[in-house]
Amino acid sequence: MALLAILVVFLSPGYTLLFVPFLIYSFYRAFIQLFVFPVLLRIQRVLREYPWRLYREAKHGLADRTDVAGRQYGWFEFPNPARPDEELPMVFPRHWGVGWWHRRMAPRATAELKAQIGVVWLSGDPRFIGVIAAPTADGSAPRRFRFLSQQIDADGGRRSLAGWGATAEDIERGRRAGVRPAGS
Repeated sequence: MALLAILVVFLSPGYTLLFVPFLIYSFYRAFIQLFVFPVLLRIQRVLREYPWRLYREAKHGLADRTDVAGRQYGWFEFPNPARPDEELPMVFPRHWGVGWWHRRMAPRATAELKAQIGVVWLSGDPRFIGVIAAPTADGSAPRRFRFLSQQIDADGGRRSLAGWGATAEDIERGRRAGVRPAGS
C-alpha cells in the first residue's frame, strides 16, 4: 500500500499503470500463502515425528492408479515397514507445487532430469503419511519438500491398518504426525 501511495503522489498517472500488474500479482501471492501455511504445518508435524530415510530408484508415475482412491497428482511407491516385500503407493494429494516433480516423472523427461529423483528422501510411514524430498546437488541433504499421503481404497472401503502390519504404536505415532485413521 505504501508503494501505491508513493506512485500516486510522485509519478504521473501514466507510470502508475506500469506498476498495477505487479501490485495485483503481489496480492495474488499473499492470498496463495493462506493455503500454503496449513500444509507447511502438516509437513512440520511429520518431520518432528519421523526421521529421514533415503530410497534409491523408488518407483513413480503420473498415470492414475486404480488402487488409489480420490484425486492423485503423481505417485511414488515405498516398501511397507512391516513387510518390506510389499510396495505401497503414496500420492501427491494437491496439485499446487508439484510441477518440479512432474517434469522429472514424465515419460518424456531427459535422463538428466530423471536422475534428479533417482534417489529420494522420505520422512514418514508409507502406510499413513509422508514428506518426500529430492537430494541436494551433492546428495547430502533433502530439499524440495512435498507432502504425500496414503489413499489406497480396497473394494470400496478403507483397507485395515492391521492388514498392513501397523501396530498400536505405529498408529499412535501416525496420529502425532497428523494422521486421522478411518473410524477414529
